[in-house]
Amino acid sequence: MRERGHRARGAVAVMTATVLALTGCDAFGGGGADGKKDTGTPASRPPARPAPVWDRSPDSIAAVGDSITRGFDACAVLSDCPEVSWATGSDAGVDSLAVRLLGVRGAAEHSRNYAVTGARMSDLPRQMAGAIAGRPELVTVMIGANDACRASVSAMTPVADFRADFEASLAKLRTALPRTQVYVASVPNLLRLWSQGRTNPLGKQVWKLGICPSMLAEADDLTGGATRRREEVQRRVEDYNAALRAVCAKDRRCRFDGNAVFDFRFGTDQLSRWDWFHPSRDGQARLAEIAYRTVTVRRP
Repeated sequence: MRERGHRARGAVAVMTATVLALTGCDAFGGGGADGKKDTGTPASRPPARPAPVWDRSPDSIAAVGDSITRGFDACAVLSDCPEVSWATGSDAGVDSLAVRLLGVRGAAEHSRNYAVTGARMSDLPRQMAGAIAGRPELVTVMIGANDACRASVSAMTPVADFRADFEASLAKLRTALPRTQVYVASVPNLLRLWSQGRTNPLGKQVWKLGICPSMLAEADDLTGGATRRREEVQRRVEDYNAALRAVCAKDRRCRFDGNAVFDFRFGTDQLSRWDWFHPSRDGQARLAEIAYRTVTVRRP
C-alpha cells in the first residue's frame, strides 16, 4: 500500500507539472518561457495609430475659383496667365502651392486649374464637378470677389445664396471623394484695394472702365453716400468670409485660411499694373505663401 501511495503521488505531480507547462503558468500571472508577458496575440497588441485626418503633403491638387486663380492680368492685359497662378502655376518667381508641395515636375503632372475668370460662387458646383473627375487629394478654393464686385450694391450675391452654393459644392465633393482635403482662401479686402489703388492716377482711369464698380466707382468721391456704399460692400465681403469659415468648420477635411488673405496688408507692388485690381506676380507669390502655410501647419 505504501508503494502504491508513492506511485499515486508521483503520478499526480507529473500531471500537475504537465498542466502547468501547457497553460504557460497563466494561473500565476501569465508569461512565456522567458517569464515575460506574451504580446504575440492580436488581442494583446497595442492598436494601430489611425491615419491623420489632415495630410500635410498631398500628392495631387485641383484648383477652383475665379480670375485670381487664373492669374488674370498678371502677365499681359486682359489675359489669363495660369503659369503664375498662386495655386498651380509653374512660374519660379511665384513658387505656387503646387510647386511647393509636389515639386516642379510633380506640379506639372499632378495639378490642374479649373478656375474660370469672372466666376461667382454659383459657378463653383460646376467647377467642382470637373475637379472631382481628376480625383485630387487636395482642392483649393478662392472665390467670392465677383459676388461683391457688381454693378451696384443691390446686385451683390445674397449671403444665403453664397453659403448655399458653397455648401452644395462641398457636398458634391464629399459624396464623390470623401477623403479629399479642401483649402479655402478668404475673399480679399476690397476696401483696402480701393485705398491702395486710388493713389495711382492710371489705376483710377482703368477702374472707370467698369472694374468692381460697387466698390471702385468714383474712386475720389469721399461723400457720405460713397463712403456708405463702400462700407456696405466691405460688410458683404466680411459676411462671405464668415460663411466660408462656418461651412468649412463642419468638414474635418476642410481648412479655412482664418481670414489670412483678407487680412494681408498688400500694397501696390502686389497689384497688376494693367488694372490695379488683380494680383501681380508678387501678389500671386504672397497668396501662395499663405496657402502653403495653411495647408502644412500641424494645427490650423
